[in-house]
Amino acid sequence: MTERLAELSALREQAVRGPSESATEAQHAKGKLTARERIELLLDPGSFTEVEQLRRHRATGFGLEANRPYTDGVVTGWGTVDGRTVFVYAHDFRIFGGALGEAHATKIHKIMDLALAAGAPLVSLNDGAGARIQEGVSALAGYGGIFQRNTRASGVIPQISVMLGPCAGGAAYSPALTDFVFMVRETSQMFITGPDVVGAVTGEEITQNGLGGADVHAGTSGVAHFAYDNEETCLSEVRYLLSMLPSNNRENPPSVPCEDPADRSGEALLGLVPADGNRPYDMREVIEELVDDGDHMEVHERWARNIICTLTRLDGQVVGIVANQPQFLAGVLDIEASEKAARFVQLCDAFNIPIVTLLDVPGFLPGVDQEHGGIIRHGAKLLYAYCNATVPRISLILRKAYGGAYIVMDSQSIGADLTYAWPTNEIAVMGAEGAANVIFRKQIAGADDPEAMRARMVKEYKSELMHPYYAAERGLIDDVIDPAGTREVLISSLAMLRTKHADLPSRKHGNPPQ
Repeated sequence: MTERLAELSALREQAVRGPSESATEAQHAKGKLTARERIELLLDPGSFTEVEQLRRHRATGFGLEANRPYTDGVVTGWGTVDGRTVFVYAHDFRIFGGALGEAHATKIHKIMDLALAAGAPLVSLNDGAGARIQEGVSALAGYGGIFQRNTRASGVIPQISVMLGPCAGGAAYSPALTDFVFMVRETSQMFITGPDVVGAVTGEEITQNGLGGADVHAGTSGVAHFAYDNEETCLSEVRYLLSMLPSNNRENPPSVPCEDPADRSGEALLGLVPADGNRPYDMREVIEELVDDGDHMEVHERWARNIICTLTRLDGQVVGIVANQPQFLAGVLDIEASEKAARFVQLCDAFNIPIVTLLDVPGFLPGVDQEHGGIIRHGAKLLYAYCNATVPRISLILRKAYGGAYIVMDSQSIGADLTYAWPTNEIAVMGAEGAANVIFRKQIAGADDPEAMRARMVKEYKSELMHPYYAAERGLIDDVIDPAGTREVLISSLAMLRTKHADLPSRKHGNPPQ
């Protein structure tokens, strides 16, 4: 037994050490950590339990039979983050470039199955060169098993993909199926076809980062939710995100003690939002004034910037905030903003996170490109997401709320539990100027002074239909509130709704607009 234990210890040491010191040095020279170093940063110290450490491939041909390293290029297991169980797998680029083969895929399948069975989050640390070509279709089938498990776990356990190296071809579809994608600038890339193929087919010359780097996916494609400058910061932010997510869809998000008073007055809000609807402001400043200690984690911060989606806390309880951003495109809804908000609403609903919607929306973005791009179809995604959500939902109208965009942004008519408004609210079918031009077109055209007549009609329309209390008088909002008391109103309302229960009709699944 003593000899066998010594042998086991030597094998474990070999598996942990990896293929060679030079391979580790090469990884560090690229500005990248090894798989095990990444796991140590992600998980609580000493909490990692590895699974199938001694697994090796059994493939033959192309020299594979002479190269059978332990782990087969992926480290799998579980540990804790802030004391809560989290499952993880990490590609080891030092072994076969992190490429996926049959044994490699089987290990990932096992840890995904365990995560789903245990009802705990799954984090993938991706740094691989795609399918292991020497193993042929066996490697491709391994990806199919991963995609199937990603889909089965969707909405059941949080799935987070952390891109720490290359991810090309079909391998990129696994991160795309998960809830969140993190990327690191300069060292991580994602694309279906690389620069060489793009150049050969289209003649376009582009670098790997220019085609699928972190900034491209965080700001242009919307594939990445977060982008950071280094791995240490990235993995620290993954830990922070996990602190605001439940372990699975049967639990509520974790609450924390809060020292920020629930009844703290927000006098600063009085000066943050101009009464003039044409003047922009930064909605982030409003959010920071409302939430606990001004702290929040914005999702897709650099993509579709005319809408804000962020996770935060109110009185220690996790909430998701969806808010128009008047600082960009006046806060209108367009194709990308609708998609961004719809997926965020679905995520919050899947994981029992209440939704607070802050409205200041002048409508949908007009234009041929938007109409031909399917703004009707894409806008309907946000409408569907809100209508389908059963978590507590509170809407607050800060200023403008015009037309169909007002209805789509969780109005009372589509199921918001509570709707509040500030005294600066303007709820209407459209702006007063546009409405006057339509309703009083003949009077304006026939007047001796059309501009004076237009100004008088605009004033009349505002006084009749756009005063702050018109919607309250008709029960379309629950109350008009003092902005300074908004935090207290939201917290007390969410506390009341904490035990909300709502059932959807029995069905296999809906058929949301695509």
